[in-house]
Amino acid sequence: MKNKILLLMTAALSVSLTASAEGDGLAGIARKVGTFLDSMSVSGVDRRYIDAPKKPWQLLLKGNINQSDLKISSTIHHAEDIFMFMKGDMTWEPRVKTAPATYAGLWAGYRGYGLGYSWNIGGDNGRILSLGATGGRYGVNMRIHWFDNDKPEVRLTGNGLSDITEEGDLVFSPFSFSDYFELGSPIKTRALFIDGFYLFNGTKCSYAAAYDQSVVQKRSAGSLMAGAMYFHSTTAYDKDINADLILFLNDIGRIKSWQASVGLGYIYNWVPTRGMLISGMAIPMLTFYNHHKMWRYDSTLKDLIYTEGLDDYDEIDVKDYRIRPSEENPVEGVNSNMKLNFDARLSFTYEWNDNIFFNAYGQYSNFRYKTDEISGRLDDWYVNASIGIRL
Repeated sequence: MKNKILLLMTAALSVSLTASAEGDGLAGIARKVGTFLDSMSVSGVDRRYIDAPKKPWQLLLKGNINQSDLKISSTIHHAEDIFMFMKGDMTWEPRVKTAPATYAGLWAGYRGYGLGYSWNIGGDNGRILSLGATGGRYGVNMRIHWFDNDKPEVRLTGNGLSDITEEGDLVFSPFSFSDYFELGSPIKTRALFIDGFYLFNGTKCSYAAAYDQSVVQKRSAGSLMAGAMYFHSTTAYDKDINADLILFLNDIGRIKSWQASVGLGYIYNWVPTRGMLISGMAIPMLTFYNHHKMWRYDSTLKDLIYTEGLDDYDEIDVKDYRIRPSEENPVEGVNSNMKLNFDARLSFTYEWNDNIFFNAYGQYSNFRYKTDEISGRLDDWYVNASIGIRL
C-alpha cells in the first residue's frame, strides 16, 4: 500500500513537470493524472473478475441515516463529602443517544478518489464530511461527524438515605434512578474516523466495487484483509450553566480521546446475477494506542456545597453558576489498556447499465475507553443509500 501511494505521488509530480515543460498547463496535468489513475484502477487485477467502467467520473446523490450512542460513566468516591443524602460510592452515567438522524448530500469522485458532504435534515443537528480513496487492493476513508444533545438520559446508582431510626441513626439503601437531564448548554461531540484496508486477494476481489462503484465486480470472490483505524473524539460541555453536570462527573468538563487500532478480517463479494453485488466484511480491531485527556473545573456551585453543605440545589440560581479551571490538576492525560473494537460493513449494489447504479451500505463501529475515575464508549452506525451516474 505504501509503495503504491509513493508511486502515485511520484507519478503525479512527474506528469506535472512534464506538462509544464510542454506548456500544456493545468489541462495537460489533469489529462495525464487521469490516464494514470485509469491504469491504476485495473492494474494487476484479473479482468474476468474485476473491470473498470468506460466513464471515470462518479456523481452520487446520497441519503444517510446515522445514530451515535455516547455513554460516560463516572464514579464519585465518598459521595457523602458532597451530597448529604448519599453514602459511599455514587455512579453517574449520562448517555447521549441521538435519535436516528437523516442526512442528504452529494459525493463526487474520479476512479474512487472523491469528496462528499452531507447536511442534517432531521435528528441530531449534525454534519458529516467524508473523503475516500480506493485502488485495486486498498481503500482509505475519512469521516467527520459533528452532533450535540441538550437532554441526555442519566442513570444514578449508589446508596441513598432511606430511613431514620428512632435513635436518630441514618439508614442508607442501594438505589438506582434514571431520568432525562435537561442542560442549559448541550453536550457537543465531534468524532473523526479514518480507516484503511488492504485486500490480499485484490486480483479477484474489490473493495471499491462494493463501496464507491469505481470498478465493477463481475464474479463472486472473497479475500482476507488487513485493516487499520484511527479514531479521535472531543466531548465538551464546559459552560457555566453546566456546573452541576461537571460536578457529578468528577469535575470533568471536556474529554478528548485518541485511539489507533489494527485488525485482520474478511470480505466477500457475492455476484448472484449480472449487475448485482452483495458484499459483507468484518474486522475485529485491537486498539493498541488509547490515550485520553481530561479538563477539570471548579465552580461556584461546588464552593457553596463544600462551605455550606447544601443538599437542595433549587436554593441556587443557575444564573449564578460560574466555572473555572481546577486549581489542582486542571488538565490530565492518561492511557487506557488495550481494547477490542469492531468494524463491520454490509453493502448492496445494483447497476441498471454502465452509467446508472444504486448502492446502499451500512457500517457499525464501537470505541471504548476507561480510566480510574471515568469510562466511556461510543457506538456509531450509519446506513447510506445513493443513486449514482457515471460521466
